Amino acid sequence: MIVTVCLSKGAMNMARKKVIVKRINAIQNLGAMDVLCTDKTGTLTRDHVILSSHCDVVLKPDNGVLALAYLNSHFQTGLKNVMDRAVLSHSESTHHHAHIPAYAKVDEIPFDFERRIMSVVVRTPEGRDRIISKGAPEAIFPRCTHFELDGELSPMEHVRIDELRQEYEQLGRNGFRVLAIASRDVDPKDSGYGRGDEKDLILNGYLAFLDPPKDTAAAAKKVCADVGLPTEHTLLGVQIEEMNDEQLADAAEHTTLFARVSPAHKQRIIHALQSRRHTVGFMGDGINDAPALRAADVGVSVDTAVDIAKESADLILLEKSLLVLEEGVLEGRKVFANILKYIGMGASSSFGNMFSVLGASIFLPYLPMTPIQILTNNLLYDVSQTAILTDAVDPEQIARPRPWDMGSIARFILFIGPCSSIFDYTTFLIMLYVFNAWAVDKAALFQTGWFVESLLTQTLIIHVIRTRKLPFLQSRASGPLIAMTAAIMSVGVLIPFTPIGPYLGFTTLPPLYWLLLGLTLLAYMLLTQGVKAWLIRRVWI
Repeated sequence: MIVTVCLSKGAMNMARKKVIVKRINAIQNLGAMDVLCTDKTGTLTRDHVILSSHCDVVLKPDNGVLALAYLNSHFQTGLKNVMDRAVLSHSESTHHHAHIPAYAKVDEIPFDFERRIMSVVVRTPEGRDRIISKGAPEAIFPRCTHFELDGELSPMEHVRIDELRQEYEQLGRNGFRVLAIASRDVDPKDSGYGRGDEKDLILNGYLAFLDPPKDTAAAAKKVCADVGLPTEHTLLGVQIEEMNDEQLADAAEHTTLFARVSPAHKQRIIHALQSRRHTVGFMGDGINDAPALRAADVGVSVDTAVDIAKESADLILLEKSLLVLEEGVLEGRKVFANILKYIGMGASSSFGNMFSVLGASIFLPYLPMTPIQILTNNLLYDVSQTAILTDAVDPEQIARPRPWDMGSIARFILFIGPCSSIFDYTTFLIMLYVFNAWAVDKAALFQTGWFVESLLTQTLIIHVIRTRKLPFLQSRASGPLIAMTAAIMSVGVLIPFTPIGPYLGFTTLPPLYWLLLGLTLLAYMLLTQGVKAWLIRRVWI
């Protein structure tokens, strides 16, 4: 219940910071995330693409290439992406485009992620059908038999293909997103056109688009350089195709830029990183991002994304800003830190109590605590922990991701848990040898003494466990947590003196007990702080 409340409180805090949580468990993953994969378009960039140049195969400006691109973008009936809109806008503003009334649309071959090409077929004024294809250069090239340069056609010979590839790769190195334009004229036919007609094309040239980086990013290789990401190691989709999962996992450890990748490639990259024990986030807003959003430990999208991306995501950003994501990550780490406080405290306390009950049951002629007393103890203790969700978190606890580490939790339980048992046993000895509670008729005195000590040590110790610093002096809990601790400790102290005390099997305690209890609490705090500091020095927690 407390874990769920912590997550719910985190979700409400994140909503105020313009991050909508669709899957509440994702908050924990967001706090543990150590790798963020992001699609460049619209995420690191403004999602406002500019057509920077339209050129022939040797990168000389060519209005004929722009005219072909305009026909393709104008006549396609599918969802026009940012590059289509940039072509139409640029062409209409410069008036360098084909005369649309002279052409009639015949057919369309839609885009898909396997071909990475989109084609339209138009009827030219001369009565022929012209297939106009645009797509990734590496997808267009294999479908071309000739290229056009200065009005002349030349065959796509092997040595020339390398030269042509170098030209468009130069655009890519300069930070442009590149599309190739190819076409061919055919005699009209009665049957429709399909993928099989995207062959024997003539490579006409390239379109180069610029996608400026966001102002909120840290200050394509050019975009990475603009936002301060190193690009010494890059991988292309064609290289990923040749790798097995193990090779890809090795490469993904030091690769910062993946280019020309398909949806399947994105999914493989995320699985590769996860195989190396990374907690991976993915941020995207397009149709082709959906598989990666589902594969990631935490999928992040924006409210202007396509429906399938939002449906696949765990978190939705209400603003397309990396600063919003940063706020969400910090909130996730804060929630995760508070959850770990409760788990560490609850588990170590329960572990210690098992030793205490087991030992006391061996030599006592009566129960060390009755069932109703145990239930009352647990009820008060758990109520005191509901305020953890309001607790502040030290800056160093959210400075880096903290993955879920069962080894660290186990060490915490094994070393911190027995600390409470030590003082449970000192309390047993005090009750037996100082207050002579051996006889069965003294059972209520023993049970009351242990009840109060157990409740107070369990409740007070949260202030040691909640921070890696000195409690109260270097790091102070939130006001509600301090108030709740004080309230529950007061109830524990006063309950034996109230009318309800006898109904629960409690009796009044002698004055000397309270002095010894104070010394017990002080010693317990000092020992637990010492053990915690030792574990931190050993880098065990």
